Amino acid sequence: MTGRVLRWGLLGTARINRAVIPPLRVSRGNQLVAVASRDAAKATSYAREWGIERAHGSYEALLSDPGIDVVYIPLPNHLHAEWAIRAARAGKHVLCEKPLALDVSEVDAMEAAARENGVVLAEAFMYRHHPQTLKVKDLVEGGAIGPVRLVRGTFSFPLSRPDDVRLQPEWGGGCLWDLGCYPLSFTRFLLGREPVEVFGSQVLGPSGIDETFVGQLVFRGGVLAQIDAGFRSPVRAEIEIVGTSGTIRVRHPWKPVPDQPILLTRGEETEPVAVAECDRYLLEIEDLAEAVAAGRSPRVSLAESRGNVATIVALLESAREGRPVRL
Repeated sequence: MTGRVLRWGLLGTARINRAVIPPLRVSRGNQLVAVASRDAAKATSYAREWGIERAHGSYEALLSDPGIDVVYIPLPNHLHAEWAIRAARAGKHVLCEKPLALDVSEVDAMEAAARENGVVLAEAFMYRHHPQTLKVKDLVEGGAIGPVRLVRGTFSFPLSRPDDVRLQPEWGGGCLWDLGCYPLSFTRFLLGREPVEVFGSQVLGPSGIDETFVGQLVFRGGVLAQIDAGFRSPVRAEIEIVGTSGTIRVRHPWKPVPDQPILLTRGEETEPVAVAECDRYLLEIEDLAEAVAAGRSPRVSLAESRGNVATIVALLESAREGRPVRL
């Protein structure tokens, strides 16, 4: 990185901010300077609570602030494209929460806005930056389990708040958009290619969103994958990669736990593979800063984000229509 410090603004007061505020405070190349809310009093109160220098009473005011270089977008899913595009047009770099958008046309418009205005836009998949994820990729590519035949991934937890935005279908709610995007992203990252066919099954809740979702994916080369997600199941998070000569099991793929190493099984022997503990949110923030400094793409490229969105859209279409969908 260069000696320049990037000044960050939070476009909203969402709960997920609590994960990015601490690393922004310790990162040498990044500084949190502002927060915005559509309610000026709420912005002021939030800034006081978290020790943030400036509070803006509208999102537009934050984008007009010349003292901000990067905008973090933690808004509900249906607002990601609009505000990422507006931030890019204001000359701000953007770290946008997942999912980046709700269809590929939105991703394309976001990419165009970033390119035309010379800014970096990245999707906030924090797990992608952790050494555990990179180690699993290295093991697979190094042939530790032979050619991959199957990937199985899961993410679920009970969602009990009746007013949660993730239960609103018109806001891009549902467990596939919120949770299933993780095992889907990991699977595509590991295999390095897109599925050619998907089949989705879902159980809808009272509001019309998918409360439980199971997706099956077919990749070229005879590789299959299965993902599941849910808001009405216990906390579950796991990735299993099955090769011709062994398996890799990751018990906490999204939030790595120091005493739960990667498990590499070959034959009768299982070898624990430990990785260094670190703050995945800090790594995510510093990756964006390094992309800005070096003029490169972030670790999670827009092409990768587009592929994830396209696959989710296809899975949801399949579940609605009860048929496989080819991509």
